[in-house]
Amino acid sequence: MSDKKNPTITVNGVTYQRILIQTHIISEKDNIVDVIDRYTKEARQQGDMIAVSEKVTAITQGRAIREDSLKIGLLARILWRFVRKVPYGIGLRSPATMQCAINECGSFRILAAALLGGATRLCGRRGDFYRIAGMQAATIDAAHTSPVPPYDQCVILGPRDPEKVAQQIKERTGCEAAIMDINDIGGSWAIGFSSGINKQTIEAAMKDNPCGQGKELTPICLIRKMS
Repeated sequence: MSDKKNPTITVNGVTYQRILIQTHIISEKDNIVDVIDRYTKEARQQGDMIAVSEKVTAITQGRAIREDSLKIGLLARILWRFVRKVPYGIGLRSPATMQCAINECGSFRILAAALLGGATRLCGRRGDFYRIAGMQAATIDAAHTSPVPPYDQCVILGPRDPEKVAQQIKERTGCEAAIMDINDIGGSWAIGFSSGINKQTIEAAMKDNPCGQGKELTPICLIRKMS
């Protein structure tokens, strides 16, 4: 664990230990449930929660697309320029990621999200673009945001059926699980979670991103309540 990351965190008066699980470079040849079961088998305990990176989950589903293989259409070349700059990443502020959003959600939905989101932003309200476009647009990661080859050259789409994947992890390991989108500035979202997870608790427990954003290769975190 990075020296800057605290191995414990307190949420609503309860202290949790975060145990990082290092893996190999996960690829589309892997099954994410098998990977989690294998790497956590010796470390996990009854009552643990398992947080898994949405990015590696998507990679195992073949959702990493080389940026240079994308055909960028006119709509994407126009719309990306209107995406607001944010401190936590590129998001759809590139022709490639905007094209992926159009491919995932459809041109009509993305255009509607852009028009309505732009209108409400003028009134001081933000976030409507992604509310209208949906999760598959919000979870797209731009190329060059991953430091791990070959995925540094890929746009990584959001994972398919993250709720189903989380439930499969629970059934295999006996631990509650969540597929999570986390950044280094306090953004923590459980985009899919098993039936016994408290969404607010696991998001708060991972809000400082103990797994890191670099080459740590720790896409899995065990979250354990301390006595």
